[in-house]
Amino acid sequence: MKAVQLLVLILSGLVGAQQQALMDYLERRLLAIEDRISLWHEQTSRYASELREFKQQMVAQLEGLDKSKEALQSELDTVGTRVDRVEREMDYLETQNGVQPCVDVDDKLVEQQVTVVKERNKAKYAKLTDCSDMISSIKAMKILKRVGGAKGMWTKDMGSGTKKVYILNGTEDNTVYEFGTVREFTSSQGTSAATSIQLPSAWRGMGHAIYNNQLYYLKQGEEMKLIKFDLQKNIVADSAVFPAKNHLPVYSLNPETFIDLAVDEEGLWAIYATQENERYISLAKIDSKTLDIEQMWDTPCVRENAEAAFVICGTVYVVYNSKLPSRSQIQCVFDVSDMVTNDDAPHVHFPKRYGTHASLKYSPVEQLLYAWDDGYQILYKLQMKKKLEV
Repeated sequence: MKAVQLLVLILSGLVGAQQQALMDYLERRLLAIEDRISLWHEQTSRYASELREFKQQMVAQLEGLDKSKEALQSELDTVGTRVDRVEREMDYLETQNGVQPCVDVDDKLVEQQVTVVKERNKAKYAKLTDCSDMISSIKAMKILKRVGGAKGMWTKDMGSGTKKVYILNGTEDNTVYEFGTVREFTSSQGTSAATSIQLPSAWRGMGHAIYNNQLYYLKQGEEMKLIKFDLQKNIVADSAVFPAKNHLPVYSLNPETFIDLAVDEEGLWAIYATQENERYISLAKIDSKTLDIEQMWDTPCVRENAEAAFVICGTVYVVYNSKLPSRSQIQCVFDVSDMVTNDDAPHVHFPKRYGTHASLKYSPVEQLLYAWDDGYQILYKLQMKKKLEV
């Protein structure tokens, strides 16, 4: 009987040992499976993270490709417009000029022909406008505010009836600040209340102009490029390379401005200077719709000691730093219609208060000058008279 009990105990011990071994084996297998599951989970998370990063990179690259496509399309449209413009000009020249004979022409005859062409251009231009006003004096001056640095430009839209005011601070930037009215501008703290408009490229100098909801500004690179930016659609409406080469600063006292765009009763103008006529200021009439140059003139106005200029009724007024410490003075006038000579024009003094005028922008609707003087925004009320009264 004792032997049987002993055998039962032995068998029970064997069974218990086998069960324990089986449990240990199963536990080890489960731990191994858990380790693998944990490793798979970690790898899956890493793969998902890498996939998300790859997806973001692809989305960014696709967005960049879309932007490049839009930019390329814009450039192609611009090139197409310029090609069409050149073709129209070539067609016009072909209709106006026949084939010239291959013969030597007397120098005097050439000079006569050039004179005739100039007279025809002058006569053609004179028919474009009946405007005959000119400055008689500065009627009043009002200092509105001080915003920004020593140099900049502020203006209204000189072609439309909008009351909006625009601030372009500095000599090189791509942000335009828009205020609803002059009162809103003067009552605000800095530019905090303004709407910021981002341009696709930075301007250069202080020679910008706003005309019929379009901002015209200069982009300087290998070539001087005139940009026409639609302020309502926030897109570049057109661009063109300014035809004159070897540009010089148009005003010696503001060397950042190479082309000063101006608006008057007749439209858009460009005041500029080149190495070909380096001592003097030149003038060009621009078609504001196509950016074509309609006509160009060399003026007798020197660049030395000049600080700014503006155009009224086809007459450019160049402002120079006066010997008096608190004044500037109009010392040179050039009228494209020859109704006013520089000797006959009155020398108008500006009651300047601070430094050099960085910019002067004429409003033909209000007959005001929007001036930027050492960061101060100033309005000059003009007293006008007829050119024929000179």
